[in-house]
Amino acid sequence: MAPARHGTELGPRTGTDPIVDGKAEAITELMLEVAQCFFRIRALGQKTGLITSWGGGAFGFMRGLALLGPLTVPQIAQMRPTSRQRMQRLADELAAEGLVEFIDNPKHRRSKLVQLTRKGAARYGELNAQLLAIASTMGVALDEADIRKTAGIVRQLSDDVKVRSERLG
Repeated sequence: MAPARHGTELGPRTGTDPIVDGKAEAITELMLEVAQCFFRIRALGQKTGLITSWGGGAFGFMRGLALLGPLTVPQIAQMRPTSRQRMQRLADELAAEGLVEFIDNPKHRRSKLVQLTRKGAARYGELNAQLLAIASTMGVALDEADIRKTAGIVRQLSDDVKVRSERLG
């Protein structure tokens, strides 16, 4: 009797089956752990105000503007795996709170730029300090080099997923 392949006992390979090996299983496990970690981070973010209650990433939105300067809503949406409509909703919510404002775009008459207000820049600074305070108490058993290496690996996998997703349309 032939040894069973990982995850299936359907019989011999047909030549079109994906090869499931230790590396593939490890990547699958990593992706599932990252997804679980994401949902836990989102829940913590909602409790601390880093993420709005409906799931919009206020901190991430403001961080993009703080780091890159004024952007259009479509540019912000393109940088994140989300729709323009979702980012418009978040921009409108942040504008209603006085954290961002819409300004004229010299490159496009109809597509306004979004920029942080003074109040928004101050709020971003507070949220960033809050995030750093939370992060400083996490992963106490890990060293910085391992954390940075893991972040790089997750970034590479994320880039791979982005490319594959773009190919699919």
